[in-house]
Amino acid sequence: MKRLLELTWTFARIGCMMFGGGYVMLPLLQREVVEKKKWVSQEDLLDCFAISQCTPGVIAVNAATFVGYRACGVLGSAVATFGTVLPSFTIILLLSFVLRQFQELKAVQYAFQGIRAGVLALLCKALWGMYKKNQKNWASYIIMAGAFILTGLLDVSVL
Repeated sequence: MKRLLELTWTFARIGCMMFGGGYVMLPLLQREVVEKKKWVSQEDLLDCFAISQCTPGVIAVNAATFVGYRACGVLGSAVATFGTVLPSFTIILLLSFVLRQFQELKAVQYAFQGIRAGVLALLCKALWGMYKKNQKNWASYIIMAGAFILTGLLDVSVL
């Protein structure tokens, strides 16, 4: 029971930092569940990220489900998922009531610009961390460059 509460609390805290999508969660997840709690290994977490990208749904929720399952089985996956979703749901619910009234204020616009900059920094950190941990060879670089050119420059659909 204690570990289930710890899972819920850990993922709720991480869920509070998910401005900009699930990729923002990756460096936070790595620090909390690999380094501090040791619920999964670094290799398991990289596998989790790969699986989370391939399965339907939000990467943050999929990653939380996987880590929760590794830590406490099916019930662990449920509470980790709940913990991840609860802060975002609560924040969006509260903001939806007040944002329309204040969206024209400069301070609100500046706050969202600052949040975007923070999200970009977290995404770069996650990308760099995954790059350092993965094996690299010439085929990997060719696939990476091809995917970037096709999707980023030629507007080919990711699907």
